[in-house]
Amino acid sequence: MKRIRPITLVLLLALSGSAVAAEKAPLFQNDELVKAVLTAPISQAYEQRDQDVRIYLPGQWTYLNAAGESQKLDVSIRTRGNFRLKNCALPPLQLNFKKSQVKGTEFKGQNKLKLVAPCQNGPKSQQNVLMEYMAYRVFEILTDVSFGTRLMRLSYVDSDEKSASWTDLVFVIEDADDVAKRLDLDRVRVVYNEFDDLDLPTAALVDLFQLLIGNNDYSLLKGPDGKYCCHNIEMFIDEDLLGKRIPVPFDFDMSGLVNADYAAPPSHLPIKSVRSRYYRGLCQPPEILDAAIAHVLSKREEIMALFNATEELSRLSLNRTNSYLGKYFELLEDRMKIDKQIVGRCRGMEHLEELLARDEDL
Repeated sequence: MKRIRPITLVLLLALSGSAVAAEKAPLFQNDELVKAVLTAPISQAYEQRDQDVRIYLPGQWTYLNAAGESQKLDVSIRTRGNFRLKNCALPPLQLNFKKSQVKGTEFKGQNKLKLVAPCQNGPKSQQNVLMEYMAYRVFEILTDVSFGTRLMRLSYVDSDEKSASWTDLVFVIEDADDVAKRLDLDRVRVVYNEFDDLDLPTAALVDLFQLLIGNNDYSLLKGPDGKYCCHNIEMFIDEDLLGKRIPVPFDFDMSGLVNADYAAPPSHLPIKSVRSRYYRGLCQPPEILDAAIAHVLSKREEIMALFNATEELSRLSLNRTNSYLGKYFELLEDRMKIDKQIVGRCRGMEHLEELLARDEDL
């Protein structure tokens, strides 16, 4: 195969996560567990789940700050999401804080935050949401071009007293506009992507990450029918990269790492379980794929240490995850397996060959 011209230093920096980035907002600067209480008309919010227009309902957010002191903030809530909104007993919520009120607190700069919570009651759903949080953390290890997250132990108090109080492990996700501002990128809405619209090193890293967690519920090229590109991917542009589009993944509950009861692989793939990895990433120039693989392998110990240091993971979840991740890294260390299971299954070889041919002519 023809080789593409050497990728630039800027692209390599984007791949490695060492590109210059502004400091994250205070909420996302550390990974200490936040303890909080949400007091709001939660049952009323859940009842709006089937409505086309869901209004924010006022409530109160009380949390322990870094000094161990209790702080209270006004917050409004409403349900959000797609699949989980329709299918979970406990649909996910959007939190809406007042920016003027959060000044001087750990929530400084926060306005609208996505809250990811267990789909159902019970320990299995608790572990599922924790594993999804860990997926976000893994991608943060791989690159700064990622969503920040913060784990919380949240107590829900229904102010209408229609349901009993309960406590769950949850996490919040950095807002996409805040990611763009932090990384000095432009968030964009596009109808679809062509192969060479994308920043290839970042696309290669995203595809390898999705293989790591066993996720095929995403697309770098298009969104669901009638929606903007891309499926479970936010798109950004860096004008210093000649306007190349930078994909940042989110929403990993359908992955094999999480292994939710409702998760199933896409029907067109020859696998029956989301725990079975099947690569459907884009075909990449050899040096870009090899650089991405080398980068992921360089983070192996840090990724494994992340899981082993997470106290909230059950022993069963940890043992299964160590085995699941171990098989992935074994794949990346075996050239024959890479050629068969990654290069041999990649999508868009004809587009890659066109790109290489154009590059050869320049």
